[in-house]
Parts: sequence; C-alpha cells; structure tokens
Amino acid sequence: MHSLLKRQLRKHLPSDLEKHRGMVGFLEAIDKSYENHDEKLSMLQRASMISSDELYDANRKLQKEALQQKNILVSLENAIRSLTENLNEEELFGQNIKDAFNAEHLATYISNLATKVSEMTAEKDKLLISLENQNQSLNNYAQMVSHDLKSPIRNINALMSWIMDDEKEKFSDASRENCSLVSQNLTKMDKLITGILNHATMGETEEHRVSFDVDDVLKEIVQTIYVPENITFEFADNLPQMWFERARLEQLFMNLFTNAVTATENVEKGVIKIGYEPDEIFWKFSITDNGRGIPEKHQEGIFQMFKKLETTNNATGIGLAIVKKIVVLYEGDVRLESKENEGTTFFITLKKN
Repeated sequence: MHSLLKRQLRKHLPSDLEKHRGMVGFLEAIDKSYENHDEKLSMLQRASMISSDELYDANRKLQKEALQQKNILVSLENAIRSLTENLNEEELFGQNIKDAFNAEHLATYISNLATKVSEMTAEKDKLLISLENQNQSLNNYAQMVSHDLKSPIRNINALMSWIMDDEKEKFSDASRENCSLVSQNLTKMDKLITGILNHATMGETEEHRVSFDVDDVLKEIVQTIYVPENITFEFADNLPQMWFERARLEQLFMNLFTNAVTATENVEKGVIKIGYEPDEIFWKFSITDNGRGIPEKHQEGIFQMFKKLETTNNATGIGLAIVKKIVVLYEGDVRLESKENEGTTFFITLKKN
C-alpha cells in the first residue's frame, strides 16, 4: 500500500483498534488490492491509446472510401447527364436529369441504359447489313450502267472517226469542226462514266499493298500525262519508300497532277513542286503550282462530285472527288491553300497503318 494512504488510515483509527489483530489483516487486505496498481493503470492507458489510434485509422479509411464512392457517383452522374443531353431528353426512365442522382437511381438508369444500348446495337447491325446490301446493289448497277453506256459511246466515236476519214473531203470546215466536237464530247462522256464508276467502287475491291519508291511512281505518272513544254516538275529529295496500294496512290497523284498542269498551262514558266514531310503516323505530301489559283468562293466545295472550275471538254468534275475519297479511305485528309494568280497547294495525308 502507498505509505501516505497507510499513514492516513492509522491517523484516523481509534487507539484501541490501531494494534488490534483484525486490523492488521484488514490493512494487509487493502495493501494487496493496491499491488501492481500503477502497472495496471499504465496498461489501461496503453490499451485506450491503441484503441483510439485504431479508431482514427478506421475513420480515415471510411472517409477515404466514402470520398471514392462520392467521386464514382459524380462521374456516373456526369456521364449520364452527357448522354441525356446528347439524346436531347429532359427526362429518362421517370427521373428529371436536372434533379440530383442517387445510387439507386443510377443503378436503375445504368441497367435500363444497357438494355437500350443492346437494342440500339441490334438495330445498328440490321441497318449495316441493309446498307451493305444496298451498296452492293448500287455497285452492281453502276458497273452494269457503265458497261451498257460505254459500249455504244465507243461505237459512236469509232463510227464518227470512220466517217471523218472517208468523207472529210466532202465536209465543209464547219461540218468537220462539228464532227470533231462530237468526238470530243463522246470522249468526255466515256471519261465521265469511268470516273463515276471509279468513285462508286472505291474501297470495294480487295486491297493489295506493295513496296515501292514514291519518286519512281510520280515520275512515271508525269511521263503518262500531257505536260506542255512550259511546265516543269520538281520532286523533293526525301520522297519515301511506301508500303501501300500503288494503284490508288497513282490515281490520287494523277488527278492532282492533271489539275496542276491545267492550272499552269498558260503560265510562261509553270512549276509544279511535290513536297514530303516525314511523320510517324501519316504519309504527308504537298503539291504546289504557280498557276492561276482557285477563287476563295470556290474552295469550299472543290472536292464535291461534278464540281469543276473548268469548262473544257476534258474536265469531268470527278478527279478531286476521287482524291477526297481515297484520303478518307486511308483515314487521312486533303486541304488546299490558294490565291488567285499566285498558285495553289494541296496538302495530302494518308495513314500509314
């Protein structure tokens, strides 16, 4: 027992009890009850501290989890609001989108949305099948019409040529000129039909990629088209080697080269430059001429079918539309910069993979 406590007890005991035998046992019992008191108190304090730390840590974890759950709910709410706004619906599944969402509403909405997405996917698959069948029918129709039209056109053109050879001495100058115009228009119609067929079937045939040097391909194209003596082609030194569908690249550049030649044929010294910009994702080309340029009012629709600036017999208005379709097929882009009487630059990108 603590000495002060023992002293206080003896101080207040009557003198006749202080030395009583029973009192000695009483004091010893009290003394035993205070044995290890400090040690037990320390243990209790430690236990209380540990429990407090555990409660603090548990409370922090609960707060963190609650914050995560709240962030998830907010993200879901924002996603749902975005979906509902895109669908232009003020109310979905019985709840106004301006009201606050709770977990139950979100779960119900997501379940219903999954069902709706599944239904839309099934409908989309039906539409794609229908569209594929329609495209196949259109392609078959285009090829049939092309064959049925081109055959008589070529026959008429051949007949006109024979008539001109056999009867040219009997024709007046005006008649000979009219026959020549007929032949030119028949040739133009043949090119027009070919262009329409190429545009309609673009991307339908199986792709066949090969490796080739772009410099060689472009120089071959220049040799196959009509280039007046006043026009020169300049090729960049860094033109790449490509793994690509060669026929489509030839078709793309042939159309662009033909347009550039037409734009510069009346320039005293026409120059057509082909540039290349290295890139990891895209093949990037540019075709620049110093020709008459394209008026700004005509630039926006220049890639549309039958949109043409020239009224010559050779212009069909399909060349740039085919260029556009090729670059879209290869996830690229085509744009132009042009000023009247200064020239035009076409920028072409084609995705590598």
